[in-house]
Amino acid sequence: MMLQRFYKDRRASVVPLFALSIIPVFGLVGASVDYTRAATVRTALQGAADSTALAMSKQAATLSGTDLVSTASSYFNAVFTRKDAQNLVVTTTYSTTNGSQVVVTGSATVNTMFLGVLGISSIDVSASSTSTWGNTRLRVALVLDNTGSMAQGGSKTSPSKISALQTATKNLLTQLQSAAAKDGDVYVSIIPFVKDVNAGASNYKASWIDWTDWDAANGSCKGFKNWQNWGSPGDKATCLSYSGTWTPDDHSTWNGCVTDRDQNFDTNTAPASSKLFPAEQYGSCPTQLMAQSYDWTALNSKVDAMKAAGSTNQTIGLVWGWQSLTQGDPLNAPAQDPNYKYSQVVILLTDGLNTQDRWYGDGSNVSTQVDNRMRLACTNIKAASITIYTVQVNTGSDPTSTLLQDCASNTPGTLDHFFLLTKPDQIIATFDAIGTNLSKLRLAR
Repeated sequence: MMLQRFYKDRRASVVPLFALSIIPVFGLVGASVDYTRAATVRTALQGAADSTALAMSKQAATLSGTDLVSTASSYFNAVFTRKDAQNLVVTTTYSTTNGSQVVVTGSATVNTMFLGVLGISSIDVSASSTSTWGNTRLRVALVLDNTGSMAQGGSKTSPSKISALQTATKNLLTQLQSAAAKDGDVYVSIIPFVKDVNAGASNYKASWIDWTDWDAANGSCKGFKNWQNWGSPGDKATCLSYSGTWTPDDHSTWNGCVTDRDQNFDTNTAPASSKLFPAEQYGSCPTQLMAQSYDWTALNSKVDAMKAAGSTNQTIGLVWGWQSLTQGDPLNAPAQDPNYKYSQVVILLTDGLNTQDRWYGDGSNVSTQVDNRMRLACTNIKAASITIYTVQVNTGSDPTSTLLQDCASNTPGTLDHFFLLTKPDQIIATFDAIGTNLSKLRLAR
């Protein structure tokens, strides 16, 4: 009877309630322990995946699919040493769709110690790591001084500056070609410059050319009177002043040279529709420029064709280098694929100081006015997120160019993008160093 009364007595129910709650309380405490163990395993799994992905990125291009999987699994198992992880599965994939990419995924289970009372016998854990490289594409403009002074320096023991530049540029092209996993990864343009650049005589029908000055300077005069008793007035204004009739030459006789656009279009890449490019029959017209291309044979041939003549206008070379990186007329750079990052670079090499442009200078002495145009161009190019390397080949007594130093995209407090050379053959080593930096940028992991 007493037992029955005790059983029915509800005044002291703590013990029965505690007995009933012990199971969920035990489960919650155990869950904390089991999930902490699982989290620790997941952290180790992630570390192993990261390490394996990085290691495989250095070998992926040279391994077959089967060898890559087995090598990755062996490496993963060597660095992942958690004994409490069961059923480990490692998968590795390699692709070159948008740059090169290795993806390593590891999964495992962790047997529970306490959650079994709640019907959970194991916890699944996984981790994944991706190593990408080569997803940065390069667009490089080589802006190369072809002025008369570049012919200097040749001897039996040392190449001329133009010869050294040709060797250095072809070596650089080889480096850039090697950095490209496939066509389109690296584009290069070549912009030989003097006072003018040669945009290509075959473009004489192009809509972006301004013929005003050319028509006035190139033609024939008929019916003129009293022209100093010899020859014929050689330009339109003189012809008309002597009552003559001026007939411009056919545009097909143009040699391809263009001079600076009107200010301030001479320092930017505003569309050709905003301001045309003035044709000029410059007597020392350089080799025709080459727009962005990955035709490495044609690029090398263009370098071989360079010759030294004319005065120095670094501004026009820089701006046409920038034009070559710009979509639309006149050079129509290829569109950029949104799946890639792009790094755009201008490399300017010159052996002299600015002496002449469309408006200023005599072709022999340094022109502060031409320098001022160049400062504007450099500022605008860098503002467009384009990196500039500048190389001064100073084999004479010219002062070190602060303009070229300022134009370069130097890291603050350094001159790491400006190079001062004193011998022609130093061009080769300098271009090699720049090419190495660009290749690292393209292949960076």
